[in-house]
Amino acid sequence: MLKQIANNVTFIGIEDTTLDLFEGLYKVPNGVTYNSVVFTDEKAAIMDTADKRVSDEWMTLIKKALKDREPDYLIISHMEPDHSANIENILREYPNIKIVGNAKTFQMLPNFITISVPQEQKIEVKDGEVLDLGEHKLKFIMAPMVHWPEVMMSYDETDKLLFTADAFGRFGKFVTDLDWVDEARRYYFNIVGKYGAQVQKILKAVAPVEVKKIIPLHGPVLESNLTYYRNRLNIWSSYEPEDKGVTIACASIHGNTREYARLLKEELVSMGAKVSLFDLSRCDISEAVESAFRFNKIILMSSTYDADLYPPMKAFLNRLLAKNYQNRGIAFVENGSWAPAAAKKMQEYTDKMANISYYDKVISIRTTVKQSNIEEMTDLINWAKE
Repeated sequence: MLKQIANNVTFIGIEDTTLDLFEGLYKVPNGVTYNSVVFTDEKAAIMDTADKRVSDEWMTLIKKALKDREPDYLIISHMEPDHSANIENILREYPNIKIVGNAKTFQMLPNFITISVPQEQKIEVKDGEVLDLGEHKLKFIMAPMVHWPEVMMSYDETDKLLFTADAFGRFGKFVTDLDWVDEARRYYFNIVGKYGAQVQKILKAVAPVEVKKIIPLHGPVLESNLTYYRNRLNIWSSYEPEDKGVTIACASIHGNTREYARLLKEELVSMGAKVSLFDLSRCDISEAVESAFRFNKIILMSSTYDADLYPPMKAFLNRLLAKNYQNRGIAFVENGSWAPAAAKKMQEYTDKMANISYYDKVISIRTTVKQSNIEEMTDLINWAKE
């Protein structure tokens, strides 16, 4: 896909619908895109390459966008392989091209390519420095740990374009029936989510800047209602709930704990609550993580297993810890035939999370759901709806 986004600025986006797991971990049933930009100003520049899976298509589009010109610069915003895999191909095709990056970029570069880049072909930029292409002038904004240490953004002062690397990224094809926010939220919390403080810092840095378009490395160019997208990222990176609702995360061995989760969801939905239920043994865990960060309450339900947590719950809580889960209300439901211990074990994880409030009762199921467990549901529902 070639798209003119400003005078002498071409967006190059390639849809990869055959990838099953992004970063070898996250399911992408609607695919993912790899985005680059070509400037054909007084100086010609390529901003970022693409994954090796799409090398041939990407190189064809690059040459088409360059209109047979020799590029002067290759700007590297992010060294992750899905954006840097064609650096070596560019160097072979255009051996005199200058590489633009920051100090950390050049420290990492030898890990990703086998070609040695002469020092005179390296342009090391710092925060606030400008690369003059002619009509377009790119100001560099260092964004370390959003979500790698070498990440930098760029701002085109002429057309008010903000190139944001992995920030504002989204899973899925360019045009999809899915709402932008769902796949953007799943992308953010699973890929960038650990680094909320760094994202907050960069949002403050670009807050005074007029922006007409946001161009991320994954997903569509954002061209209207940019305040909405900025607000989403601000909420996510501050770890505040985005919506009032409940995530029910259930890890069930024989289905009894899952049955209680189903009954609880039905009651909550009947009262108008927003609820997402995840069977952690079967769901895409990245979707459960997304929901946990979206809503203000979470109910953790797990069977006891080897006097510990059932492994799917353990994996889920480890993921939440890794992504800095915080500022939420948590309730526990446990199951155990003779010595239920799941609630205690779950709290060992959640006590490590910041600013957590707890529902003051533990619902303990002994194998099958009893009438007493159903009666206990009333107070839990009232807490969940608050």
